[in-house]
Amino acid sequence: MIDPKLKGKVALITGANHGIGAATTLALGKQGMKVFASYFHPPHRYSESELQRAEKAGIGGDVFYQAMQQKPIGHLVNQFEEADMTISVLEADLGDETNILKLFDACEKELGPVDILINNHTHCVLETFDPEQTSREGSGVFLSTASNIDAHFVINSRAYALMMQAYLNQYLKNGLNCGRIVNTSTDAAHCHPLNISYAASKHAIESYSRSAACELGKYGITVNVIAPGPVQTGYILPEDEKSIAQSTPLGRVGKPEDVADVTIFLCSEQARWLTGQLLYVGGGYRIPQ
Repeated sequence: MIDPKLKGKVALITGANHGIGAATTLALGKQGMKVFASYFHPPHRYSESELQRAEKAGIGGDVFYQAMQQKPIGHLVNQFEEADMTISVLEADLGDETNILKLFDACEKELGPVDILINNHTHCVLETFDPEQTSREGSGVFLSTASNIDAHFVINSRAYALMMQAYLNQYLKNGLNCGRIVNTSTDAAHCHPLNISYAASKHAIESYSRSAACELGKYGITVNVIAPGPVQTGYILPEDEKSIAQSTPLGRVGKPEDVADVTIFLCSEQARWLTGQLLYVGGGYRIPQ
């Protein structure tokens, strides 16, 4: 049996209330870690009744995905309590930079200094340069604007960088000597038509992560990036699941737990010699050349 040596360590994870974040939070708890889970309920354009109907139906699509994003984190807290695992939670809009230090201060006060940082939160609004590609159907596809671009980079890029800086400051203050940072990108970060600012902001995450890996290695910190392929977190329509599965060598759409398990490895003692790497976690849906 392989011991990842994670028991008793403190992890701070963002975007924890649904999808990959929720699955990863549970996986961390099952390793005996103390978990500080950050989450945020973003604005949406659906009524509460629409969200409730979508959640009850459980059919993929934008309304169901928004319902999952709005999911209260109490369901996760209950699972931790039932299994006698340790969790603290705090809602925080990471587009507000003052919330970042609040997360680390609250985590240190309640659980101890952060050993492992997992940046998983995201902001995504479909955008295009091409007026002919705009649409009001589903989640909509909108022309790129300054405010839309800024929103993606503030949350998806700037917040990741500031989270890493805050982590290092606390790490050095507490004299730690072994750390892990795992950042979440996407397998379409290099090019994503109709989702241009999301892709660009995720690509920036990858650059920040490689720079951090080079600079933080001397402190005993590894920094790696996970780039998930198509994972059913609520957004994939039923009619798309079959075609995605057919385009995936492992023959199915991903599950949040598939990504969570890879994150556990990157946090583990066994990943001590792995840093500055981008791992495509998508069943072979995208295999880089």
